[in-house]
Amino acid sequence: MADLKEACGVFGIYDLDGGNVVPSVYYGLTALQHRGQESCGLAVTRTDGEIGNIQFHKDLGLVSEVFRKETLEKMSGDIGIGHVRYSTTGASVAENAQPLVLSYIKGTLALAHNGNLVNTQELKWELIQNGAIFHTTTDSEVIAFHIARERVHSKSVEEAILKTARKLRGAYGLVVMSPRKLIGVRDPFGLKPLCIGKKDNTYVLASESCALTSVGAEFVRDVEPGEMVTISKNGIESNRELSTGKHAHCVFEYIYFARLDSVLDGVGIYDARIRGGKSLAKSYPVEADLVTGVPESGIPAAKGFSEASGIPFGLAFYKNSYIGRTFIKPTQKERESSVHMKLSVLDSVVKGKRIVLVDDSIVRGTTIANLIHMLKKAGALEVHVRICSPPFLHPCYFGTDVPSNDQLIASSHTTEEIRQMIGADSLGYMEIDYLEGMAGGLPLCKACFDGKYPMDIK
Repeated sequence: MADLKEACGVFGIYDLDGGNVVPSVYYGLTALQHRGQESCGLAVTRTDGEIGNIQFHKDLGLVSEVFRKETLEKMSGDIGIGHVRYSTTGASVAENAQPLVLSYIKGTLALAHNGNLVNTQELKWELIQNGAIFHTTTDSEVIAFHIARERVHSKSVEEAILKTARKLRGAYGLVVMSPRKLIGVRDPFGLKPLCIGKKDNTYVLASESCALTSVGAEFVRDVEPGEMVTISKNGIESNRELSTGKHAHCVFEYIYFARLDSVLDGVGIYDARIRGGKSLAKSYPVEADLVTGVPESGIPAAKGFSEASGIPFGLAFYKNSYIGRTFIKPTQKERESSVHMKLSVLDSVVKGKRIVLVDDSIVRGTTIANLIHMLKKAGALEVHVRICSPPFLHPCYFGTDVPSNDQLIASSHTTEEIRQMIGADSLGYMEIDYLEGMAGGLPLCKACFDGKYPMDIK
């Protein structure tokens, strides 16, 4: 139901005892499916086999659609990486699916990338001038090519990755697979998440801790901003040469993107959203009979609002989980009708009541307007909207699909104008000063709200 989408999720695993990791990559990607539903892929190799013997499969579709049983049974390896994607740079075509797999003079390289660079064109032009030919339109391929080029003049793949990372500006959580190593790198600001897990003699890297749980691994720690971790037969090693000490974690991981059962940089996502709802109730109190949330993302914040306000919490919508993601919506009217296909109102819950409707954000305003109309049609006397984020005023350049300013309703309308446009009886946004508290005091990137980007984006 959301208007916002995350760029993607990454997963990597290395069984030092030589066990087959293909099933684990599948389960890990399934756990990260919320981070990208357009395409997915996995690549595996055997560290005791011939160098360069990488098996990979990727395509458009959900994890369960792309990886059939017969496909997975043909693949085997003790080290592997995987990726789920939603396109923010590059078109939604099969060629742009990841991981990217390269064969070059030093062997093979597979890479999966979560995030977005702001200097892609500069890096790409440098490669084109040296004869590079690109097969995708993603910035991830630019990163992979630079690593491969640096590797020719480096003593190790880690040295090549560090040389490349020093050129990158933007957000990235990377997992890289060489013939004998699994490597994870996180951008110096920590904009994108990456964590480490362990099960027996198997190490795991993932965008979120929920993916560790899905394969039975215990959470070890987050990869630190600016840190590179290398997993090999020698165990795990760390390099912090890229670290600057200045952090800016993406605020929307805590508001919306991350799964409820994940913990990012020491902050439980469920608890963060409860805190957000409580802040909303203190900032914008209202007399009402029921607090409800927009499934699924608005429900924890609605529960927090209820706890702080004393207004009862209840479910006002039934979500149909069996609507296919490929439902074609070529016109605005059909896009709006899809809301009714996915959600229906529980009339007996809302009839004759004043409702507080909590959601994570308003981007264009069409979805929330439809929901308000549905509630009032079902007999709600009033609908008071509370949004668990400040108004979107600026685009995101780091891998979150926040559109350009002309598509952001708050960039050209006041709160009162938006309230009238969506048909709400009142409208309150999260105050920007409460965001750090919601995210457990972490330093945050809030550029989509305040325009203060952590780096030069030109």
